[in-house]
Parts: sequence; structure tokens; C-alpha cells
Amino acid sequence: MQDAQRAVLRRKYLSLGAGEFVAAAVFAGAAVFSVAPRLEGDDEVRALWSALGPLLVVLVQGGGYWLLARRWVGAGRMTRTVATAYRIFRIGDVVLLGLGLAGLLTWWPERTWVAVLCLAVWAFGVVEYVNYFVVRLAYPPRQWLALVGGWKTPRLVLDLESSR
Repeated sequence: MQDAQRAVLRRKYLSLGAGEFVAAAVFAGAAVFSVAPRLEGDDEVRALWSALGPLLVVLVQGGGYWLLARRWVGAGRMTRTVATAYRIFRIGDVVLLGLGLAGLLTWWPERTWVAVLCLAVWAFGVVEYVNYFVVRLAYPPRQWLALVGGWKTPRLVLDLESSR
């Protein structure tokens, strides 16, 4: 790969990584400063954090992946240490999403809007996990319908496979 192409990919990965960290900060900030003050009782707060916790973890892992991938894009492959960590994340995230759902169901909010919000946040965490570890779901909006049915392997999974 030419240096110019590598530089373009490195900038793209920087943008993707920073974007995931910003998204995590925005979700956490919205929960703390906007949503939590409107919640009634500890169960609604627990339900919110049960749903939000796994999403934040996946977003931070995704951001970390993109920033780390800047090292090897076009010049090598993922290190064994990073690959091992992401293989563990791949399994651990499923457990975390399951625990988040169990917490959400245990502390199911009585108010409909809170229940819908918590379920949507948890589902978004599942979508992010799928996008990173199962099948690529993220495409430019105008091309999404045409490309999402292609069932492409996520970049992270390709990097994990090439690290063996």
C-alpha cells in the first residue's frame, strides 16, 4: 500500500475511533445530565445503567480498535496481544449484553417511555456488537440499503483472522 493511501486510511481510522469515544461520552453525559434526573426511583436508574453499560463498553472498545488499527493499517497486521484482547472482548461482550438484559428485565421500568428508552439503548448496544464482531452494518446513509445485504465481514474480524 502506498504511503498516501495509508495516510488516508489512518485519518479515517482516527475519525472513526474518536467518533466512538465521543459517542460514548455523549450517551453517558445524556444519561447523567438529562435522563437520570427525570427518572423515578432506584429501579429506573438501575434499568438505565443495565442497558447503557454494555453499549458504552462496546463503543469504547470500538474506538480503541480504530485508534490501535492506525498502527498496522497498510503496513502490517494486528499484534497478537491486541488480537487476544479483542477475542476476549468478543466473548465478554455477549456475557455483558446478557447481564445488561437481565438487569433491565429485573428492574423493568413501570413508565412506558423509560422502558422503551432502556430497551432501545440496550438494542443499540447489540447492534454495535453485531457491527464489530458479526456482520458489517455501518455504511454511508445513501448506500446503506444497497450494501447492508452484502453481509460483509467487519474490519475488526478480518484483522483478527489475519493476526493468526
